[in-house]
Amino acid sequence: MKKIILITGSSRGIGAATALLAAKEGYAVAVNYYADKTAADAIVSRIVESGGSAVAIQADISQPDDIVRLFSETDRLLGRLDALVNNAGILERQMRLIDMDAARLSRIFMANVIGQFLCAQEAIKRMSTKHGGNGGSIVNVSSLAARTGSPNEYLDYAASKGALDTFTLGLSKEVAGEGIRVNAVRPAFIYTDIHAAGGEPNRVERLKDSIPMQRGGSAEEVAEAILWLVSEKSSYTTGSFIEISGGK
Repeated sequence: MKKIILITGSSRGIGAATALLAAKEGYAVAVNYYADKTAADAIVSRIVESGGSAVAIQADISQPDDIVRLFSETDRLLGRLDALVNNAGILERQMRLIDMDAARLSRIFMANVIGQFLCAQEAIKRMSTKHGGNGGSIVNVSSLAARTGSPNEYLDYAASKGALDTFTLGLSKEVAGEGIRVNAVRPAFIYTDIHAAGGEPNRVERLKDSIPMQRGGSAEEVAEAILWLVSEKSSYTTGSFIEISGGK
C-alpha cells in the first residue's frame, strides 16, 4: 500500500516540486490547487505517466469549508492520510506597515496561518493514534522571513510565518504522543513565481550577491528537505526547522 500525502498549493513552485518528488519516492499524492486547474492537472499527468498515483483537488485554504472538502475528497479518492505538507500561502505587494489595510492583513493571516491550523486539525483527525490512525507527519512551509521580519517589504507575511513557526513548536509537543511528528522548513531566495505576486519578479537576482552561497535556490532543493522530514529517515525529529536559504 502506498502512503498518502496531501500537499496544499502544489500546482506550482515548491509545492509542485514536492509533489513530484513524493510520487518518485512512492507516495500517492493529493495535489491541491486554488485556481490553476491546468497546472495541477499537468503535475498529476507527469506523476501518472511515470507510474505514480495522484489526483488534483481544488480548494481555497483560506476557506474553512473548502478545507473540510479537500480532506474528504482525499479520503474518498486515495484513502487514509499519512502526511500533510502545509505549503499553500500568499504574498501581497511590497509595502510598509503604515500603508497596509485591515483587509490585506486578514487575507494574509487567513491564508497563511488559520488555513494551516485547520488543515493540521483535519490531518490529526485522520492520523492520530488516539483517533484510530497510524500516526503520520506534518511539515509546515515557513520562511526565513520569520526570523528577519521583512521590514519595508512583507512585514505581514513575515509575521504570519512567525506564527507558523510557533504553531509548529506547540503542535509538535501536543501530538508527539499520538504518533504524529510536526516540523517545518524555512526557505528563502528561492526561484519561484511568488516574487511576482509581491511586485518584484527578479527579487532573488537583486539579492543573490548578499547570500553567502552567491545564488538563489531551487524549488527542488526545498522539496528534498520537506521529503526528508516527512519520511521515516527523520523518525526522531519533531518540532524542528530546516533553513534552506544559502547560508543567509
